[in-house]
Amino acid sequence: MARKANEAAQAAGADGGAEVSFEQVLERLEQVVERLEHGDLALEESLVLFEQGVRLSRDGARRLDEAERRVESLLATDDQVKTVPFDSSQAEPR
Repeated sequence: MARKANEAAQAAGADGGAEVSFEQVLERLEQVVERLEHGDLALEESLVLFEQGVRLSRDGARRLDEAERRVESLLATDDQVKTVPFDSSQAEPR
């Protein structure tokens, strides 16, 4: 059982702390969600994957927050941040 839990952690992207890109975090999180949604895992494997998913989600959110702060600092004028609402109609489709 411990071997399967370890395999689940590896599949979820537990890479020993190596720095990965936001896109890699998102891809790994999507893999975790797919495996959990499939529903054929043992309880322990599901818990390991869920923990990995929570960590990945928090890491992704942290990175997005940092990117938002960087953008705001680039838009700052006269010590005031100019923020504008995002217009999703102008976004490129995925």
